[in-house]
Amino acid sequence: MAFTAAIVQFAPDKGKVSKNLDRMAENILQAVAEGAELIVFPETAPTGYFLEGAVVELAMTGQKLAAEFAHRLSGKITRKISIVTGFYESLGGNLYNSAAYLDANSDGISIVKTYQKFFLPTYGVFDEERFVSRGKDLGLIETDWCTGALLICEDVWHSVLPTLCAVGGATMMIVPSASPARGFQGPTVENADRYERLVRGISEEHGTYVILAQLVGFEGGKGFVGGSLITDPFGQVLVKGPIGEEALLLATLDMDLVQIARAKTPLISDLQSAWSNIQSIVQRGFPEVS
Repeated sequence: MAFTAAIVQFAPDKGKVSKNLDRMAENILQAVAEGAELIVFPETAPTGYFLEGAVVELAMTGQKLAAEFAHRLSGKITRKISIVTGFYESLGGNLYNSAAYLDANSDGISIVKTYQKFFLPTYGVFDEERFVSRGKDLGLIETDWCTGALLICEDVWHSVLPTLCAVGGATMMIVPSASPARGFQGPTVENADRYERLVRGISEEHGTYVILAQLVGFEGGKGFVGGSLITDPFGQVLVKGPIGEEALLLATLDMDLVQIARAKTPLISDLQSAWSNIQSIVQRGFPEVS
């Protein structure tokens, strides 16, 4: 089964939620016109990333996010599509850096799942754990095409989460991200290169597609890198976004390639067959290292 995925490499106006949602709706309609069936926006696209204390004012529920899109897209979507975007979520009295998976058709827009970011960076320019709570669950989700997984930015810098998602059945990983550009000593941007290595490695090791949607634009003098990517189950780059510019990127994902890639390099099969042993090691605990 093959389908068309789109990344909207997006530059929000910080704090201007209504304006950002208007522009996101326009991008959705453009992507649909170009044949997209799955449309992915970056981390915190409706609000901007560096909100700090303003998170409490601008966070919304998943149902509110779906209603905002429905208001802007009502009568304009004539076939079923799916939309993923990062956003600051208000849930159960807590605030989270989350990703929402939405289904849209001519009848409206519904929230399918929200995933709360697990790894919250607190180094360099980052201080997420001061303003949002940590998620506790994997972002596995059944899509129209496969079992997918939602991850957010820092989550893919720790190999354990993509591995857990792959063991759980994910053959497509969707990663909204907001990464300030850093490392300009060479001919390319260091963290953009790191992201490419990370997502290609995840794809190649686990035989999965990875869709990485990066924020762009400036907030408080910090520029977000861009360089969004879609990689196939062999670790090859299907499409790559420009550095620091908005863009609409489309690629065809043929899910039949997952089985071919995993047959060629059966690492995920090896991992799944050894999983009970790995669980036993974890449950026994690790020796203290002096």
